[in-house]
Amino acid sequence: MSERTFRVWRGDADGGEFAEFDVAVNEGEVILDVVHRIQAEQAPDLAVRWNCKAGKCGSCSAEVNGMPRLMCMTRMNLFEEGQTVTITPLRTFPVVRDLVTDVSFNYEKARSMPAFAPPEGLQPGEYRMQQVDVERSQEFRKCIECFLCQNTCHVVRDHEENKPPFSGPRLFIRAAELDMHPLDARADRREQAQDDQGLGLCNITKCCTEVCPEHIKITDNAIIPMKERVAGDRYDPLVWLGRKIFRKDKAAKAE
Repeated sequence: MSERTFRVWRGDADGGEFAEFDVAVNEGEVILDVVHRIQAEQAPDLAVRWNCKAGKCGSCSAEVNGMPRLMCMTRMNLFEEGQTVTITPLRTFPVVRDLVTDVSFNYEKARSMPAFAPPEGLQPGEYRMQQVDVERSQEFRKCIECFLCQNTCHVVRDHEENKPPFSGPRLFIRAAELDMHPLDARADRREQAQDDQGLGLCNITKCCTEVCPEHIKITDNAIIPMKERVAGDRYDPLVWLGRKIFRKDKAAKAE
């Protein structure tokens, strides 16, 4: 056991400051263990969100020494002996109190995305897919909605004005998953990602991939392929010509 110094942000939406705590740390402990000890012994009113303590619920997201992390998966042996550890709330979202932030932005964006739409006449239980199609999107279903990717994305982290048009990497992998789904009947997933979710604002810095605790290759396997498909649909001359002819034929039939 050793004693370590922690700086924890205390405050609410109106402001706050850092409080310093000297805490005994046992071998093998994680940041969340230390936060719980601070609550138990020094600051019982410290607000922190957590649930499973197993890296699967995504609740205990915070920034540790400036890096977005899950506190329950961040071991103390990552830090040098004698190094002060600073814990702050997620910077991109409004602070409720202490380490708890209001992440409702993400749920509002999720509600705006059209759900999976099966082919007409196909009932639940009748869906059939090839294993290769299941495997293509399985990676994206590992998301635990910790919103670390959303928090670290500089498009909204540094530009509050981008929040209305931009859904962020968590929703882009959902769009990519549905776009890859062979039974999804909606044909405009990529157009919606570009026009309504702000896919074009992403400049693929891969910061979202770097912080993902589930190691989802958000940029390489979801965002870049979606961008390529959008570009192919909109700027490929043959596709453009085909769409123009199709629109003319459709207009002629309507007359």
